[in-house]
Amino acid sequence: MPLNSAAMASTEEAKLQPFLQWLQLNGVELRGCEIKYCDFSKGFGIFYRNDSSDDEFSEIPLVVPLDLAITPMRVLQDPLLGPECRAMFEEGEVDDRLLMILFLTVERLRKNSSWKPYLDMLPTTFGTPLWFTDDEFIELKGTSIHRATELQKKQLQSLYDAKVKDLVKKLLVLDGDSEGCGGAFWRFSLCCKVWRPIQHSWCHDRANSIFWTRALNIPLPCSYVFPQIQEEKSSCIPSINKDSGALTDQISDRNLVIGTEEKRTDDVHGSESLVDGGTSSSMQEETLWVEGLVPGIDFCNHDLRAAATWEVDNTGLKTGVPLSMYLLSVEPSPCQMQKEISISYGNKGNEELLYLYGFVIDGNPDDYLMVHYPMELLQNIPFPETKGQLLEAQVSNLRNGQNDELTDHQSCNYSWSGQRRTPSYLKKLVFPEAFLTALRTIAMQEDELSRVSSLLEEISESGQRQPSDQEIRAAVWEACGDSGALQVLVDLLNVKMMDLEEGSGTEDHDTELLETASISEIPEQHTRGTDSCAPDKMSRNRRSSIVYRRGQKQLTRLYLREAEHALQLSLSEGN
Repeated sequence: MPLNSAAMASTEEAKLQPFLQWLQLNGVELRGCEIKYCDFSKGFGIFYRNDSSDDEFSEIPLVVPLDLAITPMRVLQDPLLGPECRAMFEEGEVDDRLLMILFLTVERLRKNSSWKPYLDMLPTTFGTPLWFTDDEFIELKGTSIHRATELQKKQLQSLYDAKVKDLVKKLLVLDGDSEGCGGAFWRFSLCCKVWRPIQHSWCHDRANSIFWTRALNIPLPCSYVFPQIQEEKSSCIPSINKDSGALTDQISDRNLVIGTEEKRTDDVHGSESLVDGGTSSSMQEETLWVEGLVPGIDFCNHDLRAAATWEVDNTGLKTGVPLSMYLLSVEPSPCQMQKEISISYGNKGNEELLYLYGFVIDGNPDDYLMVHYPMELLQNIPFPETKGQLLEAQVSNLRNGQNDELTDHQSCNYSWSGQRRTPSYLKKLVFPEAFLTALRTIAMQEDELSRVSSLLEEISESGQRQPSDQEIRAAVWEACGDSGALQVLVDLLNVKMMDLEEGSGTEDHDTELLETASISEIPEQHTRGTDSCAPDKMSRNRRSSIVYRRGQKQLTRLYLREAEHALQLSLSEGN
């Protein structure tokens, strides 16, 4: 019997009541909201409740005690996982993210897990490329995501084989499962019309995707992360990083992303959160940022025009629940009834949205283009070690197309010796100065490299200090100008466009596909052998791939035109 949207909705909604009871038992307060099933692509969402007439409940519709959050501290203190994982964590064999992924994997396989109502509500398949069918994945050929996903698959399999497989089996045996097989869990393969047992590797892949699509970067008071009674064991508590690596951790693993690797400084998933720690100075203390999953809050979907933000209430002054996370409405309540309570995951391009979260935004105003200089090419250019050291010294954000302080070309001192004039086209350049400096470094010849070294030695000898990033940029500009860097950029963009078009055709072809095909709400692997896979039907995953790759082609075309024009100007001015 072919699968349809109504049948899927009925199956999903059957899981809701046990989950709501589980939330209530764990102190979660749905004050002015309810959780409802949206559709296959979004899953469940949070909506304002019709009977929520109380302004206070409308302003703060959901409160979740942070004791319910799945964090590295919870895993290390877990009676089953803690003793086994603590030593591995201290030795650096597992990190804080892998701890949480292990927790999700084991709890899914345990026969009598207390987390079952929550885990049953979480997706079993995802819109990220890791879960694409072969036919869907080929639509990404030639893109950065295609290369990153291939690498990710290998890394996940290697991680599972090396660390996860035996540890999960051991933990299940300790839990009373004599064979370490887990509970008798089955899933229905809709394309093959058969029931199949759930494999440990599948649970691990699912847990990995659950973490990356739902985790938040939570600001917590230091006393909560490092309780007084465990001071002597503080070495067992996870190290906390404010920055959360994301897409570029995967994509840049074997490629140099023009200069230095980019790091995300926003939260993993959600809006920029605020910490309501009270106004008393005696209550104020250091805040540490910890990644984790917050059941309830993690059902908020993304919208560029968010209806709410999530915040942390350390003292209980806002919510009446100390150490809680809550949703705070950003709009007046009268117009919100039955409206979905969305949050913003941040200003992210389609590359990051598709790779991490499994969706794209048509006409995304935050879309960007990553330009890669492969590491193997860097090793083959003249003086790779010296140039590599200069690139490492250039600490900057190198996302091409992001409007921030890096686009201010006047931050570079163009009058080091007065021998090279400030270019007339300076204010017309759309490329960040730090980005161009990295390209100048890659393109510089032997005599230019020697001059840069001499200029920087003057600073080191006179001031007995290391040159600053701005001084490095000025020295590189003085010695190299722009033409070499812009020629490298033109070459890189031509190669990128060639890869994109060889993989999936032209931009016009993508536009035609999007205009002529309708979307099938059911995933492709669930519709084989049914009318839903007709030629005029397109799976949502395939459509997301085409929207993403068309945006990459558009940006490449536009940046290539800008780079070629800037190259002509620089050559005409002797730069």
